Amino acid sequence: MRNKIEGVLTAIVTPFDAEGALNLPGLARQVTRQLDAGNGIFCGGTNGEFFVLNEEEKVSVTRTCVETVAGRAPVVAHIGEISTRETLRLGKRIAALGVDAVSVITPWFVPLKQAELITHYTAIADTLTVPVFLYNIPARTGNTIEPDTARMLAEHPNIIGIKDSAGSYESLSGFLNAVRDIDGFDVLNGPDSLIHQGFVDGCSTCISGLANVAPVAINAIWSRFKAGDIDGSRRAQESVTQLRTDLYSVAFSPAAVKKALQIMGEDVGESRYAVAFNEQQLQQIRQIVTASLN
Repeated sequence: MRNKIEGVLTAIVTPFDAEGALNLPGLARQVTRQLDAGNGIFCGGTNGEFFVLNEEEKVSVTRTCVETVAGRAPVVAHIGEISTRETLRLGKRIAALGVDAVSVITPWFVPLKQAELITHYTAIADTLTVPVFLYNIPARTGNTIEPDTARMLAEHPNIIGIKDSAGSYESLSGFLNAVRDIDGFDVLNGPDSLIHQGFVDGCSTCISGLANVAPVAINAIWSRFKAGDIDGSRRAQESVTQLRTDLYSVAFSPAAVKKALQIMGEDVGESRYAVAFNEQQLQQIRQIVTASLN
């Protein structure tokens, strides 16, 4: 029987050094910050810039997270690639590192039918021994996992849930309603704006990019909810939602999150993809960070 994953998993950033190479000691420090706040780790996802990491780097990032956590919290690693073959290749290597589960984004660039997504995910779940989470983020991939498809895949004994990052309450509630009667299949909330409501409606976990910037504040939404302080959880959500609104109005994650961390004094380096901040944007982020720390 697997241990249920619940609470907060931080979609941990991937630190780089001044030359753009992996900064694994810096990653270990960021993981420790999250552990100190009571959060688990989701590595190699969107905030981890998986799209600009090669296979060896993805393995190194996951190994560092697993070794730093050392069993003190859950570690889920993203392994999704554009083909089933490459996803399995990476997934076997990641599974051998001792993660608690893996997350698999839908393939991107090429449009896929729901039957094709079922074939893709079934092959992965059949082959890997580590538990599998589906990962729905259609704005970035162009492919949507429909609630009925998630329900069909939920029947697979090695598919244990879905991370929904579609960004809307309609999408999140659609998955919750579709699988509510299926024991052992969990819905993980992606948008930071829906953490509290997700827990109220039955999500087991939130995967939070903003927890990189505000690990304690994000954890408060969960810990207060878990303790039965529903109103306190809601109030914690309100403060986080304002931070998210302000920060992402300047630039989207992960670049905005990493820039905020730099301003906070955290050595995470720049994002690798083609993003740049002008002085006005940097000043905005400084003001947002200062306000969030007060």
